[in-house]
Amino acid sequence: MKRHHLDGSIPTLEVALSECMTAEDLRKLAALTREKLPTRKGDLAAVILRHLEGERLRSVWQALDDLQRAAVAEVVHSGSTRFFADRFDAKYGRAPNWRAPDGRGDRQIASSLGFFFYGNGVMPADLKDRLAAFVPPPAEARIMTLDQLPANYDRPFERWNSKTRTTEKGTEPVTLTLHESERVAQRELLSVLRLVDAGKVAVSAKTRRASSATLDAITAILEGGDYYPHVPPKDRWHDENAGPIRAFAWPMLIQAGGLAQLAGANLQLTRAGRRALSEPAAETIRALWTKWVDTTILDEISRIDCVKGQTGRGKHGPSAVSSRRVAVADTLAGCPVGSWISSDEFFRFMRASGNDLAVTRNAWHLYIGELQYGSLGYDNGERILENRYLLCLLFEYAATLGLIDVALLPPAGARRDYHSLWGTDELLFFSRYDGLMYFRITRLGAYCLGMASDYEPAPVEVKPVLRILPSLEISAIGSALEQGDRLALDACASRVSDLVWRLDSGRLLTAIERGWPVAEIREFLAARCDAPIPDRVVHLLDDVADRSAKVHDRGLGRLIECADSALAASIANDSRTRRHCMRVGERLLVVPASSEVTFRRSLREVGYLLSAGEARPAKNRRTSPLNVTTPEATEA
Repeated sequence: MKRHHLDGSIPTLEVALSECMTAEDLRKLAALTREKLPTRKGDLAAVILRHLEGERLRSVWQALDDLQRAAVAEVVHSGSTRFFADRFDAKYGRAPNWRAPDGRGDRQIASSLGFFFYGNGVMPADLKDRLAAFVPPPAEARIMTLDQLPANYDRPFERWNSKTRTTEKGTEPVTLTLHESERVAQRELLSVLRLVDAGKVAVSAKTRRASSATLDAITAILEGGDYYPHVPPKDRWHDENAGPIRAFAWPMLIQAGGLAQLAGANLQLTRAGRRALSEPAAETIRALWTKWVDTTILDEISRIDCVKGQTGRGKHGPSAVSSRRVAVADTLAGCPVGSWISSDEFFRFMRASGNDLAVTRNAWHLYIGELQYGSLGYDNGERILENRYLLCLLFEYAATLGLIDVALLPPAGARRDYHSLWGTDELLFFSRYDGLMYFRITRLGAYCLGMASDYEPAPVEVKPVLRILPSLEISAIGSALEQGDRLALDACASRVSDLVWRLDSGRLLTAIERGWPVAEIREFLAARCDAPIPDRVVHLLDDVADRSAKVHDRGLGRLIECADSALAASIANDSRTRRHCMRVGERLLVVPASSEVTFRRSLREVGYLLSAGEARPAKNRRTSPLNVTTPEATEA
């Protein structure tokens, strides 16, 4: 008998009854019609066809319960004839009733939902067309949000009590750490680009990942360091350190975005990267996110260290990374801006919205510990892998770019969903991203995701928690100072004690150099101060703003040494080369990087070649026959 498999369509109801069901299946379904049942398979199919003829189909549909009608509507108003059980369960919280009590004890029979789906949940195409005439569209998937973060997160635990010799289970309150990233990301972008410009970002030519020393250097310039500070492990079996997250992401992002490229062992800025130093950071970040969605420089799943097999048989299984990122971006675009969302709730919303996040086409080749026992094809392994992929993309890339703010726990013990998998008993966390519990989309995120046509920074929240004195000291008052406020003060002022800072021009200039304009510093201080800013502080800010605008970076240049001052003067004044260089001192010339190619060509026309190494002083050299009068010639 020909069978229609679950990945195929069924053209008509008649085909479904004749080719997708056995005589026994037909008998059970036909019994719901309450007609006298024949014995032949063809006659049983005819009974069901009559039962669904004309307006009878509407009557059968109306007899369904609400959840069953929703199941029919989901397929009728979709681009497929297949019922997706996982998607339905994510949206409605439970599956529809495929079985019904027979009224005689605890036995169950097929429910009327069986009239609409055949094989493995496929609706015949002609039946779908008929149902479309009267079945209303299903409700849109909705996501639950919070206006305010909870003070604590109830973290589940399971631990062995040696005294009672029992396993204790429960929850314990753990304080969430908030990281606001919208403004921080824009400043960190400029800091990282300047670090690249200084030649201090080394990456692997093969993987494009930053070296260990580079990760330390980037961590040092991040505001407040990376998300999780390094803590010396108790021993090699209890290392709770998550490792670099933002520090890892920035070199990958600027390479994927075309702002930096490999030159030898280090990255160097491209023309786009050099332009980004003077352009609005929000525009650059939007371009970085757009290009990251399409890049193949990295598959985020490779950052889940405990998953083995990614470079073996499993390397051919992963789905296209761009399709996964597009699915996440599309789902983010359907969320409200500024509301807190549980990461687990977002994962449910993704599935309920039909945005497929299939990380691999074959999870059996990926494993924990040993392939034979620890394959992710068992149990709930593939679902856990998809969840961690999502956390990585949100935490390491969306948050680093400032698209979302995040609320975190330490990753160790934050989630217990993976402990059902073989070989995970010794894992303190499944991924370094396990601590991402909540996030909210920022205004910058709304702009990058296409939810807003332009970008307007969120106003600084007014909270009178600081007192600014004429002596330039800033002291905390009232309630405990939030971590974000401490980081902001550390960026623009010198810390005197745990609750006192002092403003000075050097610290302010450093903050401006790292991308924090004086106007934003002034706005922050005004929003946090319990009184008007003292005049002395206003004058200091005005003076620093004026000084920061008087010296400008016009790009890199190449320093060239000539054999003697006469030659330097000749080249600097020759009509063919003088437009492309500038004399510095007696024997030195500076050529802007943008003019280097033209200068080399013009120098050859003059009769010289730009060579590597030190210039050799001339011995009894005649004056070059250039059409220029040098100071030496005038003195002679």
